[in-house]
Amino acid sequence: MNRTGSGEVDVDLTWFKSSYSDSSNPNDCVEVAIALESVHVRDSKAPQGPRLTLTSAAWRRFLSHSSHIAR
Repeated sequence: MNRTGSGEVDVDLTWFKSSYSDSSNPNDCVEVAIALESVHVRDSKAPQGPRLTLTSAAWRRFLSHSSHIAR
């Protein structure tokens, strides 16, 4: 998958499904792609749709916060 943004060069992204996705419906999940300085998130049902792009630091904070809530 290639992604082009404003002022960005094409980046090859390898998408993978979240380990927290519901295995009873494999088409209904969040997918993540990790680049050098960013993390990209998309809805697996709409791979060409909108994506959320976070800095690596913001992604780490998100994971830290979400794992705290899940306990």
